[in-house]
Amino acid sequence: MNFDEIDRSISAFMRRWGILALRVSLGIIFIWFGVLKPLGLSPAEPLVIATVRWLPLFEGEMWLILIGWWEVAIGITFLFRRTIRLAIALLALQMVGTFMPLILLPAVTFQAGHLPYGPTMEGQYIIKNLLIISAALVVGGTVRRSAEAS
Repeated sequence: MNFDEIDRSISAFMRRWGILALRVSLGIIFIWFGVLKPLGLSPAEPLVIATVRWLPLFEGEMWLILIGWWEVAIGITFLFRRTIRLAIALLALQMVGTFMPLILLPAVTFQAGHLPYGPTMEGQYIIKNLLIISAALVVGGTVRRSAEAS
C-alpha cells in the first residue's frame, strides 16, 4: 500500500465518521457539563451565578439550574439527526449568555491590565466556545444532506 492509498483510506474514514463524532462529542459535553450545574458540582457555578444575578424572575442559583438543564437539552438534541436544528437553535441562545461574562465581568475573565488579549482561565473557558460554535456550524451544514441526496 503506497502513501496515496493510505491517505485516501484515512480521509474516507474521517469523512465517514467525523460528523458523527462531532455530534456525539457535543452531546456528551453538553449533557455532562449541564448536569453538573443542578447537582451543585460545576466549577463554573460562581461565574454563572455572578453573570446572571441581574436577570429578573429568579435568583442566580435557580438560573444556574435552568441553564444546566438547558445544556442537557442541547446535548440530547445533538445526539439525533432529526433534532440537529433544535440543538443549534438552543445552542445559539445559550452562547449569547455564555459570552456575557467577557463583557459583564472583565475583572474575572481577563488578567489585570491585559484586557482584551490576556484571558484568565475563566476567560479561556469562555473563548473556547468559538470552537463549539464552529463544530455546530459543521454539523448544521449536514442537516439537508440526506434530503438533497434523495
